[in-house]
Amino acid sequence: MDEKTIGTQEIQEHVRKKYGEAALRVLSNQPIRCCGSSVSEEKESCCGNATREMSGDTCCSSAGVESKTVDPITSNLYSPDQIDQIPESAILASLGCGNPTALAQLKEGEIVLDLGSGGGIDVILSAKRVGESGFAYGLDMTDEMLRLAEQNAKEANIPNVKFLKGNIESIPLPDNSVDVIISNCVINLSADKDLVLKEAFRVLRPGGRFAVSDVVVDGDLPQAVRKNMEMYVGCVAGALEHHDYVRKLMNAGFTEASIEPVRRYEFSKLEGAWAPQGVASMTQAEKEALDGKIWGGFIRAVKPS
Repeated sequence: MDEKTIGTQEIQEHVRKKYGEAALRVLSNQPIRCCGSSVSEEKESCCGNATREMSGDTCCSSAGVESKTVDPITSNLYSPDQIDQIPESAILASLGCGNPTALAQLKEGEIVLDLGSGGGIDVILSAKRVGESGFAYGLDMTDEMLRLAEQNAKEANIPNVKFLKGNIESIPLPDNSVDVIISNCVINLSADKDLVLKEAFRVLRPGGRFAVSDVVVDGDLPQAVRKNMEMYVGCVAGALEHHDYVRKLMNAGFTEASIEPVRRYEFSKLEGAWAPQGVASMTQAEKEALDGKIWGGFIRAVKPS
């Protein structure tokens, strides 16, 4: 299965189910894995940025679960200072591949929208950066994540936030209403990325900035990977080729589009993190050929003024 052969609704429902399960695990004080996969019976977790303590290759979650696995995408994305500013449940639910709040150069008084806001970590950090005169919206389609985000914002005592229910392909905000759009490893999950980018362009004000962390690829991925739903929900199979990403931004009307590599991944670690059974039809040589070709990038663009 891939976005070329299955419908948008099927992808949305699969993503909604996995991320809803992830939020419920955090709400019940259990650890989770990156991009919505549940923790295995061996209690491995993506505790890289869902923890406050790390020692070597072992990390400990707030739920008291020790793991020998540091997730290759989600680990070590936020600084200790940022982690100290937010509720631990927001950190536990952080399933991103970057830190858009650190790279977006947010300014006092700006209005920010986070596409696929999850447990609210980037919304809370953005609200702190834009100050009382600014505002941060979070948009998510998952009821459980919205409930968790509201809980986290209340615990962090952040009043200048609002969480909206909806799809990133149809943003429930008026035209020209926000200054900055951020997102953290979510756009790759959409089955209609052109529509997402057009919607982002619509709600941005003239001169507004698109500042997104996402997984991208060099060249194309084998069909065996593209058709693996576990790796789709794991932010890999739906990732755009980086030149294609830039082209889609320009087609949506953006200018100054660019992608900056942040972290390159080894395919074997990605496969192990999100596809426990592996991609059986691929040879070891085919897997090794993908090392370094899948990476986390920071994507920038501007709506012309």
